[in-house]
Amino acid sequence: MKKTFFHLIQDVQKKGECNHCGGCVTFCSAMNYGALGLDDHGKPFYKDIDKCNECGLCYIICPQIKELDEEIKRNAQWESPLGHVISFAVTRAKDPDLVGKATDGGVVTAILNHLFDTRRIDGAIVSMSTPHGRIPWLARTSEEIMDSAGSHFGSSHGIYRFARDYATFSPSVKALGETRAMDRIAFVGTPCQINTIRKMQALGIVPSDVIPFCFGLFCSGNYSFQDKLFSELEAKYQFTYVDVIKINIKEDFIFSLASGKQVHIPVAELTGVKRVACKFCRDFSAEYADISFGGLGADHGWTTSIIRTPVGREVFRDALEKVLVSFRFEDNPKYITQAEEKIFKASRQKKEMSDQNHMARKTKGIRVIQ
Repeated sequence: MKKTFFHLIQDVQKKGECNHCGGCVTFCSAMNYGALGLDDHGKPFYKDIDKCNECGLCYIICPQIKELDEEIKRNAQWESPLGHVISFAVTRAKDPDLVGKATDGGVVTAILNHLFDTRRIDGAIVSMSTPHGRIPWLARTSEEIMDSAGSHFGSSHGIYRFARDYATFSPSVKALGETRAMDRIAFVGTPCQINTIRKMQALGIVPSDVIPFCFGLFCSGNYSFQDKLFSELEAKYQFTYVDVIKINIKEDFIFSLASGKQVHIPVAELTGVKRVACKFCRDFSAEYADISFGGLGADHGWTTSIIRTPVGREVFRDALEKVLVSFRFEDNPKYITQAEEKIFKASRQKKEMSDQNHMARKTKGIRVIQ
């Protein structure tokens, strides 16, 4: 029996395993079916059930559905334990202003700008920070790419009371619905978002055909910061949330304040607000991306990158010559090795936690492990 969005609701959404990646809505919208939509929280729903032709493709491309897993593994030459790896690198952008604005070393933004300036892309799908959290954004100019740098808040006219909920990623795939007038789009997203793009590409369905570059972000999970939690954290760590201008995730959550102070909070203290679906995800390092990026394993102001595909290698090599600075080997010959070890550890822990939570869910009465 062909499974449709109705079954996706039963098999994924009602179990709390929906990643809110937006893949199902993206395909439906790109095909002009108009049957599905995303609510204000990024959850897909029947926007107009009468327009659903029950093709079942929305079900197949869901990251939580395993039907195409072996095919995308073959396409990516995936291998255990971290996916296909050509090389690791620790770099930062040459532009000091970009480094100061970006979450880590500004590497993703520098590469996107370089691709745009050399006319290899017409735009990039990124997340844009707004006073209400991060939203999917199709950057069409170099300036818009720069504006998307960093997971920060901005304020004007004095102190601005920002929304109390902040998601560490937004359903960027949703912005793919805007790509039809553009031929070459770079996509930046979390592991689940990269997964659904690769499934679209394996099936040869729109709009994945306009994406020559997939850049993945390290991801320990999606977190929603609620009032009660932040009242407790503010009291414990003696900071005020409205003063937060940037959030980084390395070994800890790092909240950078307007005063210049940094507040480090262990990731474990935020597991209570991690989305349930993230507790079943096995992919920390975006194993199907062309290049994966994150702050883990790198010092402040630097980015760790995993180059995975020939396309990613060519892009990174060119960027390294033009817009990136590599960490000096002579400053610490073991630096790359240490970064690799931290990423392997984080990846292993996420896979183990996923396996334990799947096992717990199969056993009646056993709660999901935090």
